[in-house]
Amino acid sequence: MKYKRILLKLSGEALCGSQESGLDHSAVIEIAREIKDATKKGIQVAVVVGGGNIWRFRDNEESGIERTSSDYIGMLATIMNSVALQSTLESIGVDTRVCSAIDIPQLAEPYLRRRALRHLEKGRVVICAGGTGNPYFTTDSAAALRATELQCDIVLKATNVKGVYDSDPKTNPDAKFLDELKYKDAIVAQLKVMDQAAFSLCMENNMPICVFNFGEKGNLSSLLNGKKIGTNIHS
Repeated sequence: MKYKRILLKLSGEALCGSQESGLDHSAVIEIAREIKDATKKGIQVAVVVGGGNIWRFRDNEESGIERTSSDYIGMLATIMNSVALQSTLESIGVDTRVCSAIDIPQLAEPYLRRRALRHLEKGRVVICAGGTGNPYFTTDSAAALRATELQCDIVLKATNVKGVYDSDPKTNPDAKFLDELKYKDAIVAQLKVMDQAAFSLCMENNMPICVFNFGEKGNLSSLLNGKKIGTNIHS
């Protein structure tokens, strides 16, 4: 395999499938099967899940809830998603641990780097929940942080498009696909595929990123087998 240990970044929207919000069982089970296929190849898998299918500050700015509290609600949403994904993975025979940056012992272990590393070494999927545990940081930043801490080989950013474009392909039919990109160019162009803090952290630690279409069945497996898929972001 091209990679020994990966960090898979999933958006909350990936778990709601064709629904506008919440959890779609068929979408979650497909994600779980893709992750199981990766573990069967002997790859150690850490996952960071977003919470946008349940709560996101920018979607609720008019609610009257101030930013710090809103971000904590979003962190709780990531824990809900992580527990759902854990349960689904275990239902298909994948040993899984949820490690949360927010202390919630009834549902998850506290995130401790050494413990998470030990789980990975034992072949367990580690789902890192609760973001970074701090407001004002997105789950993209959490993915970059956890990938660096856990000495992953790459951050795999799952999206519903082919990869990174020079503009939004949903609004611009002439948007140009970029198969290779440097960190500094992504930062200067202020690309929205990940936030600036995540790009900066990956750049400082030389952590490669691959942005790919997770919705296309088999893409993750092909990528792990060394096939060039999506956009590679590096130094």
